[in-house]
Amino acid sequence: MATNAADGLPVEPQSLKKLSLKSLKRSLDFFAPAHSLLFAPDAESKRIRTGCKVRAEYGAVKDLPTEHGRGGQGKTAAAPSSSTALALPGTQDAKDAQREGTSNTIVPAPLMLPKAPESTIPGKNTTLSFPGSSDRFSTSALMERIPSRWPRPVWHAPWKNYRVISGHLGWVRSIAFDPGNEWFCTGSADRTIKIWDLASGTLKLTLTGHIEQVRGLAVSQRHTYLFSAGDDKQVKCWDLEQNKVIRSYHGHLSGVYCLALHPTIDILLLTGGRDSVCRVWDIRTKAHVSALTGHDNTVCSVFARPTDPQVVTGSHDTTIKFWDLVAGRTMCTLTHHKKSVRAMALHPKEKSFASASADNIKKFSLPKGEFLHNMLSQQKTIINAMAVNEDGVMATGGDNGSLWFWDWKSGHNFQQEQTIVQPGSLESEACIYALSYDVSGSRLVTCEADKTIKMWKEDLTATPETHPINFKPPKDIRRY
Repeated sequence: MATNAADGLPVEPQSLKKLSLKSLKRSLDFFAPAHSLLFAPDAESKRIRTGCKVRAEYGAVKDLPTEHGRGGQGKTAAAPSSSTALALPGTQDAKDAQREGTSNTIVPAPLMLPKAPESTIPGKNTTLSFPGSSDRFSTSALMERIPSRWPRPVWHAPWKNYRVISGHLGWVRSIAFDPGNEWFCTGSADRTIKIWDLASGTLKLTLTGHIEQVRGLAVSQRHTYLFSAGDDKQVKCWDLEQNKVIRSYHGHLSGVYCLALHPTIDILLLTGGRDSVCRVWDIRTKAHVSALTGHDNTVCSVFARPTDPQVVTGSHDTTIKFWDLVAGRTMCTLTHHKKSVRAMALHPKEKSFASASADNIKKFSLPKGEFLHNMLSQQKTIINAMAVNEDGVMATGGDNGSLWFWDWKSGHNFQQEQTIVQPGSLESEACIYALSYDVSGSRLVTCEADKTIKMWKEDLTATPETHPINFKPPKDIRRY
């Protein structure tokens, strides 16, 4: 036990409990005047506070003018037949007025409500409220019910799986369609690219050359070229007349996750990878045109447009960037997502696109990138791929094997499917890595972790009566 040096008396050590109580008491003493429950106010403070409340809430009707030829200001007057005075429900005056059928209702002055402004909608009553007061004083029984302005979804037929294709020996990671809509190609973790007949689903060709899994594919609209990218840092150009690699594009410092061809400048190839850079290539000379730097993490999705912004990229750093292709700099950065933007889909007709993340699917307008709205449901999984056709049907594939179909205009989720793994595969391999519509938009092809390729089409026997739209407009519209 310690002793006091001045008088030699023993000093009791301060315990942690006593110090905490002392600190708590000091906080209470400091903040007590801010809480009405912790102190008893004096009469003067109470009178001032009550006066402020009365002026704020009843200032407009506190001092009403008297009737012509009547008594003093404090007396109440009978309202004429055209009076707008309202008797409060449940009062004796209201009951008497209802019983006698008269319109001369006597109401105490502080309870009289001024006449509300006329409604702009014919036949509609307007909420009565005090002038200058907020909406919380409005009468809920007289409030006008405003119909939802959210667009009604268009009816779409449900989609069904009609074919399962096996042939790859690893996860199927990427897909691209022939512009003539006769075949499609898939890239896999077995390091091969396979070309399939779209009508029959039979294997036509197998291309080997990558030494790691193939993550990205694109078919040229104007040449007989197929472009591929993979985890081996390589971007290859295949000549489909010779079925061999004719060019390789070197420059990425790590795996290449996505690629896209410019729709009008048919010599530009865009690739994005784990080195956080989107690179622009001249497909003829193998020249590295420019490097679009600015992302802080992997660039995992990219698409190109004919007009500015010509390049849009999504990244694991949760941002979407619009790029000025001429200057090689960022035009705009969208920071609406909270998690990685793994997939984006450009609408084939409208000037808008959607981006998918584990937190939500969001829709943006082009070219400025204004946020439009969130989709009305949450898939609650990592979304690896998404695509939209001209009919406004958007499909999203998740890490848990969920395949959801959405109405593009309203964001309504009208169908939820769960893929079935191939016999012999693990249940955890129910994962969709890539998906795409064919050129006509009538068939959907998904690439999955159970080494299969599944093909989907609309159920032609479905009608709006057999599959009605179960749509409820959102109550709150989130603007972020």
